[in-house]
Amino acid sequence: EATLREYQLEGFYWLQFLSQSGLNGILADDMGLGKTLQSLTHITSEIESGRNQGRPSLVVAPTSVVLNWEREASKFTPNLNVLVLQGAGRKRNCAKIPEADLVLTSYALLHRDLEILSAYEFHLLMLDEAQHIKNPEAQVSQAAMQLNSCHRVCLSGTPVENHLGELWSLMNFLMPGLLGTKESFRENYQAPIEKNGNESKRKLLADRVGPLILRRTKNDVAKELPPKTEVLHPIEMTKVQKDLYETVRSTMDKQVRQALAIHGQEAQVLFLGALLKLRQICCHPKLLKEGNYGNLETESAKFEYLVELLTTLGAEGHRVLLFSQFTSMLQLIENHLQAQGIPYLKLTGETKDRQDLVERFQQGEGEVFLISLKAGGTGLTLTGADTVIHYDPWWNPAVENQATDRAYRIGQDNPVFVHKLICQNTVEERIQQMQEKKDDLAGDLLSGATSQLNLTTESMALLLGAHQDP
Repeated sequence: EATLREYQLEGFYWLQFLSQSGLNGILADDMGLGKTLQSLTHITSEIESGRNQGRPSLVVAPTSVVLNWEREASKFTPNLNVLVLQGAGRKRNCAKIPEADLVLTSYALLHRDLEILSAYEFHLLMLDEAQHIKNPEAQVSQAAMQLNSCHRVCLSGTPVENHLGELWSLMNFLMPGLLGTKESFRENYQAPIEKNGNESKRKLLADRVGPLILRRTKNDVAKELPPKTEVLHPIEMTKVQKDLYETVRSTMDKQVRQALAIHGQEAQVLFLGALLKLRQICCHPKLLKEGNYGNLETESAKFEYLVELLTTLGAEGHRVLLFSQFTSMLQLIENHLQAQGIPYLKLTGETKDRQDLVERFQQGEGEVFLISLKAGGTGLTLTGADTVIHYDPWWNPAVENQATDRAYRIGQDNPVFVHKLICQNTVEERIQQMQEKKDDLAGDLLSGATSQLNLTTESMALLLGAHQDP
C-alpha cells in the first residue's frame, strides 16, 4: 500500500468531490506526479463506500500504458479484481466484465470492441492520456462518447496541445453542452482568445472550466517530491518485432548450445553476439546489420513509445538527457528530432569538444541532449536537465546511475525524473532482473571478463531461453 503525498491526497479528495457532486473533470497533473495512483485510490474508495453499486470501472489508455496500469494496480491496490482486455483472446474475457472491479482496455481496441463495451453500464469511465480524443470527429472520440457510465474523468498532462478546440473536445466528452456546440465555442471563445488575445473571454472560459480541471506542475509540488524518482516503462513489442526476436533467439540459442557441446570458448563469443542482436531488436530492428532477416525497415514499439514520451515532456517544458549504448540508435532518434524541428545536442565518442557542448546545454541550448552511454556517462555536469531517459538497459546499474548523476547532482534545483524503457518478455527484462539481484553473470559480462565467463546451461537459458508472454 502506498502512502499518498499531500498533493496526491488533494487530488484524490478532488476526484471524490467530483463524484459526489455528479460532476466530471480533468486531472491534468504533469507526467510522473502519480495520476494513476490517485485514480486507483479513487476507484478503491468508490468500491469501499458502495457508491459504485457493484458496477465495474473502465480505464481506456494507450496500448503501451495498459501494462503500466496493470502493474500499478497489482502493486498499490492488490485487492482490486482487474480485467485486462488486450490481445486476440480478449473477446472471451468480455463475459467477466460484470465481476471485475476495474477493466483496462486501449484506444486501439475501443472502436473494434464498442458493441460489447457499450452494452455495459460502468461506474467510472476514465480516459488516460485523454488527448487521444482531442479531435471530436475522430473514430476513437466518437466511440468514447458512446460508452455508458455514471461518472467520467480525463487524465492528461497536456489537455491543450495545439489549440482550444482540443479542450472543447475533452469537455464535450465530460460535460456535454457546458461549452456549447463546437461552432459556438469557436465563435465565442476560441477565435477571440487565440486570434485577438481577448483577456475577458479568457477569464470567462477559465471561470467556466476552472473548477473541473486540477493541474499541478512538478514545480508546484517540488517541495513534496523526492530529489530523484525512477519510472519503469514496460513496453510490448509489435507482432513483427516479436516474430523477428523469436527467429533470431531460437537460431542463436541452437548455435550456442552446439558450440558449448564442442568447444567452450567459441560458445562465449557466439553467446555475446546473440545477446547483442536481441538487444538491438528491442531498440529498433533497423540496428540489425548482418543476417538475412528480410526487410528490417519495420516499426519499433520502443521507438514509438519514446516519440510520445518526448512529445509530452516537451509540452511540459522539460529538458532531457537521453542515453543509449548504441550510437546507431542515437542516430535514428536524431533523425526524428531533426524532422520534428526539436532543438537538440549530441555527444558520442566522436565528439571533439565535450566541454563546449556541456556549456551550451547548461546555458539553455537544446531540449534534448543525446548521449552515448560510454562517452558521456561520467564526468559531465548537466544540471540544466531535470529528466533522464535510459533508452536501453546496461548490465551494471552503477553505470546507469553514474549517467543519471549527470543531472542529479549538486546544483540541481529541480526534482529529477529517470525513465527506463524496457521491452517486456525479452533479454532487456532479464537484464533488469539481473541488475536488481546484482547477478554475478551480469558483473562478468559487464567487465568484459569473457575469458572467465562461466557460461552454464542455466545462465544461457536465463538470457537466451524462450521468453513466454505472461
